[in-house]
Amino acid sequence: MGAAVAGWTVAAVLLQVAGLSLFLYGFFPVKPTLRGFSGPESYRMPSCGPVSAGEQKPALPPDQRRSLYRELSEMPPVYDRLVLMVIDGLPAEFVLGKGGKPPSKELMESMPYTQSLLAGCQAAGYHAKAAPPTVTMPRLKAMVSGAIGGFLDVAFNFNTQAFLEDNLLDQLHMIGHKLVMLGDETWIKLFPTLFARQDGVSSFYVRDTVEVDFNVSRHLEFELAAKDWSVLVLHYLGLDHVGHIGGRRSVLMTQKMKEMDEVIRRVHDASLQDNLERTLLVVVSDHGMTEGGNHGGSSYEETDSLALFVGHSVERAHCSPYNQNEALQVDLAPTLALLFGIPIPKNNIGVLLPEVLNSLTDDQKLRTLELNSWQILRLLQAQMPAFCLEDCINSEGGLGIVVHPESIEKEFCHLLSKAFVSHQSSCLHQGSNFKSAEAQYVGTAVENYYGFLRYASEWLSHRATDKPFYLLISAILLMTMSCLFLMGAVSRLFKGQSLSQTDQLSESYLEQRWHLDEVFILTGIFLYVISLGSSSFVEEEQYTWNFLTSTLYLIFLIKTVQSMLKGSNSTLVHGAEEKSFDGNNFLCATSYELTPGKRDGYKLCTVLIVLVAGRVIRAWHQGGINWVHFPDISKLLAQADSCIVKSLQTISVLAVVALYSVSLMLLRARSKVVIGVWLSHISCGLLVLLHIWENQINTSLPINHSTTSIARLFYAIASVSISATVLASPWIFPIYSTEAKPASSSDSNLVKDIDSHGISDSVFLTGITYTVFWCLLQLLLQQPINAIPLLLIFLQTVSSIVHFSLDKTLHKQWVQVIAMQFLGMAGHFGLGNTNSLASIDVAGAFIGISSYSTVLSGILMFIITYGSPLMLYLGMVVYISVKDISTPWQLWSYILDKMVTMPCLLPLLINSVALTSYTIVLLLMRNHLFVWSVFSPKYLYVCAATVCTYVGVFIIAVTAVYTCTVFSFRARRYRDQSH
Repeated sequence: MGAAVAGWTVAAVLLQVAGLSLFLYGFFPVKPTLRGFSGPESYRMPSCGPVSAGEQKPALPPDQRRSLYRELSEMPPVYDRLVLMVIDGLPAEFVLGKGGKPPSKELMESMPYTQSLLAGCQAAGYHAKAAPPTVTMPRLKAMVSGAIGGFLDVAFNFNTQAFLEDNLLDQLHMIGHKLVMLGDETWIKLFPTLFARQDGVSSFYVRDTVEVDFNVSRHLEFELAAKDWSVLVLHYLGLDHVGHIGGRRSVLMTQKMKEMDEVIRRVHDASLQDNLERTLLVVVSDHGMTEGGNHGGSSYEETDSLALFVGHSVERAHCSPYNQNEALQVDLAPTLALLFGIPIPKNNIGVLLPEVLNSLTDDQKLRTLELNSWQILRLLQAQMPAFCLEDCINSEGGLGIVVHPESIEKEFCHLLSKAFVSHQSSCLHQGSNFKSAEAQYVGTAVENYYGFLRYASEWLSHRATDKPFYLLISAILLMTMSCLFLMGAVSRLFKGQSLSQTDQLSESYLEQRWHLDEVFILTGIFLYVISLGSSSFVEEEQYTWNFLTSTLYLIFLIKTVQSMLKGSNSTLVHGAEEKSFDGNNFLCATSYELTPGKRDGYKLCTVLIVLVAGRVIRAWHQGGINWVHFPDISKLLAQADSCIVKSLQTISVLAVVALYSVSLMLLRARSKVVIGVWLSHISCGLLVLLHIWENQINTSLPINHSTTSIARLFYAIASVSISATVLASPWIFPIYSTEAKPASSSDSNLVKDIDSHGISDSVFLTGITYTVFWCLLQLLLQQPINAIPLLLIFLQTVSSIVHFSLDKTLHKQWVQVIAMQFLGMAGHFGLGNTNSLASIDVAGAFIGISSYSTVLSGILMFIITYGSPLMLYLGMVVYISVKDISTPWQLWSYILDKMVTMPCLLPLLINSVALTSYTIVLLLMRNHLFVWSVFSPKYLYVCAATVCTYVGVFIIAVTAVYTCTVFSFRARRYRDQSH
């Protein structure tokens, strides 16, 4: 039966991987774009024919191209030089306030020069909303092209490729502008051949908050004095790194803002000395940040980016600098294009920012809006080939008075014809003696243009890309088949167990009827699947897992009390317990010596430990995505003295080391390997403590290389220790209880009775080593405030294993396995994780790494994010070691059926149900308003959880099979030598 179940399982996993790959390929396609670059055709009204792929004529020399654009645009460029300063991660409210109110006094004093520009009406600031995912690479693309990229740009962010779409920088380069770039190397990867001078720094090594900005500012004096460039890009990363390490309220934040304000002052002073009239300073941020300093999601804090313009075209006599001027990040592209006399990029969906065009005449303002409308119209024609401007004007009689359009095409016709007709009316009344009437016509035309542009921009930004529906259905069918295969394997397993002679005594009373814990688990899984269809439940999934876990263990508590009250009344249960406590593993070795009263007391205490620890973990991080402002323990610790946090970390490390030492003492074996593993564990614990006290979270010093060396030494010792334990543990425990050679008359019976003893101890040693070293690794990588939750999750794991081993008749094995999986998911959210990409801890992914590595940092990021579920999977290795082992005649069949099959199959089945169900939900929600902000990020987490399940199941299976193989080989060799 074991071979059949293994075959079904492998087939199910392969089908699941194939279905998932097909769905990802079909659901997350690369966003369709218009090819080529805008040219002279951008300055003419679009025709009703097919959209041109771009300029096919021979390329003009830069000077001729610039003159042609100036002639066709009917207006000269407003500026000749551009300084684009990107302050990575700066929330707009730090500079412009929020809700019409200025920022706090502390923040205003952090940027005095910038605030003086705003107060003196010399600068115009916008809350420029960034589209999710709020990570650097797609946001830079949006700023220079005006287009919103595909959702999977969040993945491409870590491996940036050259940007080949139409964009501002290429357009400026084509008319002869010379470009210089200093800062984030993402720009160099996007535009590898564009910059005349460049000095890039890695954006991903977030532990560095000093050198990463110094490497930019050291070139400032030279570049500001140079006359050969027309575009200077400065991308500062330090503020974003400060956020990742210490959050929004880090003590380093104001210091870093003062540093950025000084850079703005230096650039502006240089512009004043070098003819301010022709230089535009634009200060932008690519995204904001959450309270914890992360980003990637769609909350207001993450999408609130800054766009600040300093130049003569924004100056005015009166202004309200802290009005909530809102715009979109993509609006930057058309605004800069028309200010510098170049065509608007083809795929732009942005709209001109009116306050930046104050120096233009009314005719020039209307001309810029007309050019913006023509460009948007070409994009609409690519989406709706039948849409034609001439038909719109003819059908409207030139007036555009349809009040209730019947389709989206007619709505666009209505808005566009109103804009063009009002523009014509404004031209007819130009030069009249009635200035108020002329201004009224201009105002009407401007209002109508913006009405069309904003409506079209919003429609294009929410336009769902066409998805290959049949491909997605095929992918779901493959995943459904995989789910059915796993259900068949589990069903076959249950059927085989019900017929097994070895289980008839220990579980016969449990087979009589459905119990409350079993009914609750099945109901809970069903309710969880239903909740995936609600965006609110997806955003606040932690409440679902907290409810399921705490309620299940409360049921365990009730059953424990009931079993205690029954006491000696149930001879069946008593007999089963006596058998179960006659095992050979470490827990049984101690538990069978306990009196029934003490044993019941331990059973009760272990459940209470899980419940109390779960309540503390739940209070540590509250709120998920929508209620993140709720007070909790983590927020109190974030504001507390660092010594308190470090003390809690120290307590956690010492507790883990002590628990591991006690666990090894319970093993009867005192081999050199066990002692060596214990010493290496002590060494790793000391290294973690050293890293904790060496690491200064709030520091303005350069990178601390000593902590990097400590972390690397930890990785080396832990890797060697775990590998040595896994490989050596099956060889160090005796295969017989006595070293004497068994008599030939009882040889087979002796083998039958004692083969399992060494297997249990070997698997236990491997499993506890896995779990404890993993816990130390998490204490090294996780945020300092998560030390106590990590310790509590470890205690929950150990307590659950002890509880299940003390009375094997109280819960069925499948209930125990699922209970541990529930604990892993509750702990996952208890460590502060959510279904938003912003909760991913980027800072920890660079501990022990001196330079950026996509693979290494990606692995560490995965380890941090799924620390709790993987800890429970590793704890499952300990769990299978305390299973009651009755040595079978055929060792392989026993291992597969009794130790490996259930702990491997059930997690795969539950994950398959969740993955298949949520894939169906995502397909149904493909046109939902929150598909990209809520449902798609959750799907990435579901995919990562699938990988986590595969890793955990693989470790369980390989450990058990390897141990069994070694013991089988040793037993066979021993028998051969004894004959």
